[in-house]
Amino acid sequence: MSASDAPDAPLKQVPLDALHRSLGARMVPFAGYDMPVQYPAGIIAEHTHCRTAAALFDVSHMGQATLTGADVAGALESLTPGSLKELKPGRQRYTLLMNDEGGIRDDLMVCNLGHTADGLQKWFVVVNAGCKDADFAHMQAAFGDRVTIERHEDRALIALQGPKAGAVLAHFAPASASMVFMDAGPLEICGVPCFATRSGYSGEDGFEISIPGDQAEHVVRQLLDHADVQPAGLGARDSLRLEAGLPLYGSDIDTTTSPVEAALEFALGKRRKADGGFPGFGTVTDHLTNGTTRRRVGILVEGRAPARAHTEIQSTDGQTIGEVTSGGFGPSVNGPIAMGYVASAYAEPGTALALIVRGKALPARVVTLPFVEQRYYRG
Repeated sequence: MSASDAPDAPLKQVPLDALHRSLGARMVPFAGYDMPVQYPAGIIAEHTHCRTAAALFDVSHMGQATLTGADVAGALESLTPGSLKELKPGRQRYTLLMNDEGGIRDDLMVCNLGHTADGLQKWFVVVNAGCKDADFAHMQAAFGDRVTIERHEDRALIALQGPKAGAVLAHFAPASASMVFMDAGPLEICGVPCFATRSGYSGEDGFEISIPGDQAEHVVRQLLDHADVQPAGLGARDSLRLEAGLPLYGSDIDTTTSPVEAALEFALGKRRKADGGFPGFGTVTDHLTNGTTRRRVGILVEGRAPARAHTEIQSTDGQTIGEVTSGGFGPSVNGPIAMGYVASAYAEPGTALALIVRGKALPARVVTLPFVEQRYYRG
């Protein structure tokens, strides 16, 4: 537990705190920060607006940093299983920070920013809020003086998400129109120099935008003045990512889950699976070759009662075969949905399950993730 997560530690404030309060946000403690969980419109309305227009989320609690050195790609590859040396400047990739046992310390986004004027590699990294202090300390200990890590605690990070996000941002920053999914680079928005990636965690098209903290409210107010944009909080962000089948660190993945168990094989670079050179390579190879005893799956629940995290999963003959890790109501699905781990013999889509909610067995079945189509803009 970091100091920021200690029960008696004062909550940190994000640069947009005053704006959230002026908009009527309900603020809650999250990863050591005071964060907006919803606005007066409510979580379902915010979720639906993101699926139909454009929602603006504050994710400034996440950890942002610039890494500079002679071989940042190689340094990152020593800790992650992604093929990062092949990543071109101006592109971003999802990868995993691994431990020696093959478990996941965190999941993160890394962007190749090219080279500095004196020829050093420059990368931008975004890690999860609850892990950021430990992540950056772990990286610095592993990299030593080969890589300089500059943390950006003074910057806000917002996510503009939804099918109209592209048109909205192009109105304020015309250069954004040429960006496709996982493009990354500097972008001037409302006259403010920002850094943007065409990405997000809603399953929709959209952008994540890093803004100098003292100019964040200026930019965000103008975005919110657009007719297609409404603010959304952590509640809608959670239901959106669940529908999109995207794991949440600390809930669906952690230090005890391997990338193969978590159905994240796409994050394992082809060259890295062959050559290794990252923590936990032996475990990952074994899991790829011989399979795993459990697997993360999507679960569609019959009826209207949601199955929350830690709900017991049983086979139809009453055997305990797993546990729900994320669950709730899916507004776009119009019903309860969940993700969790089941014994691999029960991971096939269509397999009937029973979820034990308040002592009752709710019928459910394994389904292919995501629950809703992912609509990233690829050009």
